[in-house]
Amino acid sequence: MRYFISCETTYAFREGPDFSIKFDMISMPPRHRKLLTLAFLVRNGVVPHEERHVLLGLKKRGFGIGKWNGFGGKVERTDTSIASAAVREIQEEANVQVSVEDLESRGVLLFTFEQSNEVMEVHVYVTEKFSGQPSESDEMKPQWYDVSRIPFNTMWADDRFWLPHVLSGKSVQGNFRFAADEDSLLDYELNVMTLTAV
Repeated sequence: MRYFISCETTYAFREGPDFSIKFDMISMPPRHRKLLTLAFLVRNGVVPHEERHVLLGLKKRGFGIGKWNGFGGKVERTDTSIASAAVREIQEEANVQVSVEDLESRGVLLFTFEQSNEVMEVHVYVTEKFSGQPSESDEMKPQWYDVSRIPFNTMWADDRFWLPHVLSGKSVQGNFRFAADEDSLLDYELNVMTLTAV
């Protein structure tokens, strides 16, 4: 199946007078770019008319500790593709099995932090097809949330701007710049796109 992509909405926010954050993902030197994945498992309500749910994980250690998030991490040299890295991370962090073919790509987000020259390029995926019962791992504690009750106040500051679009079936591309404290979102650009089957 082929898809037609149309840009529906562009959002922007800027803190202070300087908003010069523009990235060319192709020309960016590889040493400044870090490839990562971020995947969200969704399911329909268990009873009729119940809301859909999204599986989030509470980060127990490392980068983002104490925050709820999707499941993902670094693309390793041994991964055969970015999507296969997402599959591996879901298995490691939530003890759930997903096939590469069942992952739906929902866009790419770029993140930078003040006082760092590294750019995090995060590939976002969604899937409704998985096997196994999510269970706690050394890194994440999974929990299902109604899509209308996502705990944005205990998530990364950028999530509230793009995650609802992703969970509604849209695709996103965005740039987000954080302060050195890793909590304060300084500015961002976000394009929301609609995927239409043709």
